[in-house]
Amino acid sequence: MVMTTNTNIAATTGTTTTEATTTAGAGAGGAGRIDFAKAAPKVFRALIGFDAAAREGLDPALVELVQIRASHLNHCAYCLHMHTNDARKAGESEDRLHMVAVWREARHFFTPREQAALALTEAVTRVADAGAPDDVYAEAAAHFDDAELGHVLALILTINTWNRVALSTGKVAGTDERR
Repeated sequence: MVMTTNTNIAATTGTTTTEATTTAGAGAGGAGRIDFAKAAPKVFRALIGFDAAAREGLDPALVELVQIRASHLNHCAYCLHMHTNDARKAGESEDRLHMVAVWREARHFFTPREQAALALTEAVTRVADAGAPDDVYAEAAAHFDDAELGHVLALILTINTWNRVALSTGKVAGTDERR
């Protein structure tokens, strides 16, 4: 998730430009809350860089599934709205999007690799409840090489951070202003 940030990577130059456009003060309890991108621009840019690095080499569909599932678990409507829309734009089916929250009961919609990533997403997102169980980690490690697993873990960490930023600053679902 890149909040309400428009990050464009120019294919020809390899440069990245970021435009932060947030709506502080909106939402339940959001009155007077900070615009995170403006209040902590270095931190915001670092988080955008971490997010971009985490995604490197991962299947875009897998990226969105992980972000959607973590956003479900964290009750982050802002991020859930953003990532389901991003997934649709990337060609994800409505059937799969509707099944992410209940993926264990609808395994046939997801590959074993996606299931392993979703299980790891749940374990890491809920790490305070039971840690990251060895069996969940082992299943993920069976489907991803070390570099991929590192990126999946980083992706889970970034979406959990973005969820917390959005929830803490009162972001409102449907106000993503990326172009």
